Amino acid sequence: MAAESRTAIYASIAANVAIAITKFVVGTVAHSAAMLAEGVHSLVNCFDGGLLLLGQRRARQPADAAHPFGYGREVYFWSLIVAILFFALGSGFTIYEGVRHVLTPGPLGDPTWSYVVIAVSALFDGASFVIGIRQFRRHMHAPGYWRAVKRSKDPSLFSVVLEDVADLCGLALAFLGVWLSHRLNMPMLDGAASIAIGLVLGAVATVLLIETHGLLVGEAARPELIDAIHRAVLEEEGVRAASRPASLHIGPQSIVVALQVEFEHALTADQVAESAEGIDERLRARHPDIQRVFVQPTPHVTAEPAKEAAPR
Repeated sequence: MAAESRTAIYASIAANVAIAITKFVVGTVAHSAAMLAEGVHSLVNCFDGGLLLLGQRRARQPADAAHPFGYGREVYFWSLIVAILFFALGSGFTIYEGVRHVLTPGPLGDPTWSYVVIAVSALFDGASFVIGIRQFRRHMHAPGYWRAVKRSKDPSLFSVVLEDVADLCGLALAFLGVWLSHRLNMPMLDGAASIAIGLVLGAVATVLLIETHGLLVGEAARPELIDAIHRAVLEEEGVRAASRPASLHIGPQSIVVALQVEFEHALTADQVAESAEGIDERLRARHPDIQRVFVQPTPHVTAEPAKEAAPR
């Protein structure tokens, strides 16, 4: 999954580098606040993509004495920084520029190049979106895109998709701002479009902040994986009962699992230890995302019915 998410990020960066330069040049020539706002938006996306790649690289560092479970949460930390930048630089600066142009509108320039840039940008951003959504769909663990975003454990995937959605919405608003300002000869409408673009960026940034915050604090594995682990443990020879596993994502593809197991009372201490070790090995072999399994032998476990976690 990491390699696929990097593909989506590289595609997004490549598109935004070219688009940002073009938008700034044309926005300056055409005196378009909305186009300049879109240039800032694309530039922020370039930095965001670089930070997501940095997070993935740091997350691949091997475990050490200071971090015995590895550095998987680096992805979550840098994704949170991306969301903050997206909110502060993308949304904040864009709204500021829009307000400034509404209060003191400048003369309208030739909109022809603005339309050309919007069309070309739509092609690049559309291609980036298609690549990102294809990668995201391959790893959807819930029906519906919104629910899939909320249940995803890899912010690198859904961050790129959400940013591309914001890009496309921003381009549509920029087109409306440029067209209406010239059609009605009202330069302030161009600034109003910039404010609208900033609000879209703010909404997307808020979603990224909420979802990444949840991952950074710590989220459990998917309910279906928890059920599969529970069933597998109960099927182990010598196991009488097992508690519902407690789990924690310490990275997009790194999970720690802990559970209490009641073994057959006739087993010796060595046999219990051997069985617990076997549970650990077989679960990790069956589910590669599981990094560590902690089995606590206990004399009695109250049977618990399988539960489906409430939709997030």
